[in-house]
Amino acid sequence: MDVQLTAAHWVYLAGILVILATMALRKNIVVPAVVATFLTALTFSGSIVTGLSAIFNASLVAAKELFNIFLIIAMVTAMLGALRQLGADRMMVAPFRRVMRAGTSSFLVLAAVTYVISLFFWPTPAVPLVGAVLIPVAIRAGMSPLSVGMVIAICGQGMALSSDYIIKVAPGISASAAGVEADAVADKAMVLSLIVGGTALLITYLVQKRHWRAPSPDLLVEWEAEADRGIGDTRGDDSSGGGSRPPRRPEPAGGPTGGGGEHAATATAVLVAPSDPVADPDAEAEKERRGTAKAFAMLVPLAYLAFIVYLMLGKFTEVVPPLQGGDAAAIVGGIAALILFAAAASTDRGGFLETTSDHLVDGLVFAFKAMGCVLPIAGFFFIGNPEFAGPILGISADAAGPAILFDLVTTVQANLPQNAFVTSFGILLIGLVAGLDGSGFSGLPLTGALSGALGPAVDVDPSTLAAIGQMGNIWAGGGVIIAWSSLVAVAGFARVPVLDLARKCFLPVMAGLILSTVFAVLVF
Repeated sequence: MDVQLTAAHWVYLAGILVILATMALRKNIVVPAVVATFLTALTFSGSIVTGLSAIFNASLVAAKELFNIFLIIAMVTAMLGALRQLGADRMMVAPFRRVMRAGTSSFLVLAAVTYVISLFFWPTPAVPLVGAVLIPVAIRAGMSPLSVGMVIAICGQGMALSSDYIIKVAPGISASAAGVEADAVADKAMVLSLIVGGTALLITYLVQKRHWRAPSPDLLVEWEAEADRGIGDTRGDDSSGGGSRPPRRPEPAGGPTGGGGEHAATATAVLVAPSDPVADPDAEAEKERRGTAKAFAMLVPLAYLAFIVYLMLGKFTEVVPPLQGGDAAAIVGGIAALILFAAAASTDRGGFLETTSDHLVDGLVFAFKAMGCVLPIAGFFFIGNPEFAGPILGISADAAGPAILFDLVTTVQANLPQNAFVTSFGILLIGLVAGLDGSGFSGLPLTGALSGALGPAVDVDPSTLAAIGQMGNIWAGGGVIIAWSSLVAVAGFARVPVLDLARKCFLPVMAGLILSTVFAVLVF
């Protein structure tokens, strides 16, 4: 199919190149994204009014698509704040210290748990579960926050989702477009995903291990202090995850001023050293508080374990109805909200209504402070997707929006040489570019259709090319190397700048993608 490129296509392409160059220079890309949004809309419509309104509409559309991620970050963060105020947070993570005693063991446990949960239920419920229970333990064990985020993103959003071997939505889309069996794509995608993920994890371990430190409770204090002070800074400071700074001295739970008491704890100041028991003159009250804290320390893991059992029953039996990814994430947030209410009521029976509201507001503030810059960036890339371009550009709902990004990809494909290696890497590149809109599955029909058309011409099984394209599309748009995707959830729970996390994941993942593509051509 011949595609006629217009001036809007070239302006959009220039915007992508400027954003990538700005990221390479380790600068914030919000301003380039907003300017590119304005220029693309202005060029497409010829109206300065449409260009100006597109700046707002792009962020609004992105907010609608990503707000569920923001909300679940806020809910879980608020829950952790209430548990911190009660003193249950440290008790909750204590049992995991027996296994996650150091950086390497924490690395392996995080990778295994995230991969298994994500493989069966998608990363949507996996990230909040791991974030609520295991991330604090890994930080205490000496892992840097950035390496924690990398492991979760690689194993969940990347390795598990790119194969989608259990649920098989992605292989089904790829296979349908390529005209092949879904199982053929799924089997090859599983092998390729393990190669990409294994390579990326190995590189991550070797590169990040030098930033790990000896296990210490003080690392939790430093983690929270750094998050409160600088999580909103997305300029790309390496120190965000490097661990090269000397640790901060722990402050009393009431804060440096000492006047906060129990109510000084907020949702963005969780998992720090518990209050000095000497400050409580009533031993009976202290004993009761510890008993309540211990009960919540057992309740939270058991509640989420019960939820995992429910998911498995829905998946493998007919006892309960199955849940899709969005429903599962909603239940994770609902559980967090109920635990928040109960913990706040146990801590402050008289004023728990106000305390609960304070924790929830603190959670929302943290979520937007940490991830708010993603909205205008995602808005620019959404212009290239016909599903979102219409509302951004003010096109009526009855008319189809322009497919600017897909038009560019199709043009590139038409000029690829007819060679097995070149075609395979071309499909990989097309998948990566199609994933720039931050949606992991949006490019699968395109890469699948191209695989079905190009495979016979270069004597490569179309299912192999479809699996390669699936790797590129999901590892990019699924939430590993693109900051304006579900990677914001991982960054939010790890409390690191999302742009730093995407940048650090880029080289390990690209090395794995290149290796897996070579393997696919030579072996499949």
